[in-house]
Amino acid sequence: MEPWFEAVSVPADRSWLLFDRRLPEFPFNWHYHPEFELTLTLNSAGMRFVGDSVENYGDGDLVLLGPNLPHAWQSHGLINAPGVHRAVVCWFTRDWIEGLIALTPELSAITPLLVESGHGICFGEGALAKVRERLATLHKIAPEQQILTLLGVLVDLARVSDRRPLSAVEVTASTAPRDRARMQRVLNHIHAHYTGTISIKPLSEIAHLSDSQLQRLFKRSTRMTISQYIGQLRVGGACRLLAQTDLSLARIAEETGFSDAAHFSRQFRAARGMTPGDYRRQFDQTQRWQSAAGAKD
Repeated sequence: MEPWFEAVSVPADRSWLLFDRRLPEFPFNWHYHPEFELTLTLNSAGMRFVGDSVENYGDGDLVLLGPNLPHAWQSHGLINAPGVHRAVVCWFTRDWIEGLIALTPELSAITPLLVESGHGICFGEGALAKVRERLATLHKIAPEQQILTLLGVLVDLARVSDRRPLSAVEVTASTAPRDRARMQRVLNHIHAHYTGTISIKPLSEIAHLSDSQLQRLFKRSTRMTISQYIGQLRVGGACRLLAQTDLSLARIAEETGFSDAAHFSRQFRAARGMTPGDYRRQFDQTQRWQSAAGAKD
């Protein structure tokens, strides 16, 4: 999945960059940059792509990404509508953070976190609870307070065990512009049409490659076959519908591009380790538990 290079421009009077992104949707935008990225996503649900990881995300999704690790978010819906999808994004360079650590031994706890971020890190609810409010209100405070807050957040995240790697391998972006452009066209088509029938021929024509050339490029870029990638997208879309709607399994299978309910169930179990019905029940139980916990508070 060859990404495009994003130039992150840090102002001359800043040592790092804060961006509070608020949009009507997060379109699929597969990219990379040499900066570390800490992103908190709010009021948004969809799919998150990091290296070779494809997962659903929801409100409070918190990830740390290492330099040149390809990534993208694709929103499917708002948590609370009307409203906007929001992402609090902190970019900082390796030279800056490692320079601070070298000068300030008290920050050395951050170093293992930076190493792990080469695979991408997703933080759990416990970690999120420690830092969510500080990140969500970061844009409201003065720059000198922002930098102290960011460092405090990184130290706190380095101390929690409630985190897991995202990409199975440490993926760095290729610099072949022609292949990046080809893959971007192919991925744009797949993401727009994955709920329907997608054959290799139109994808090859979009990429201006033979079928076998495209299959090799796609496997080299994503570490998946085209059909495996489409399957992950369909399962991700099914997870969203299982969690957010009361549609029947047969209807969800139809809506997400599976040939029938039986095929849907087999593919879903292979990808998620449970049946679609079990996934829906698990999600409903979690929602009830969270509602009960909120009522007690």
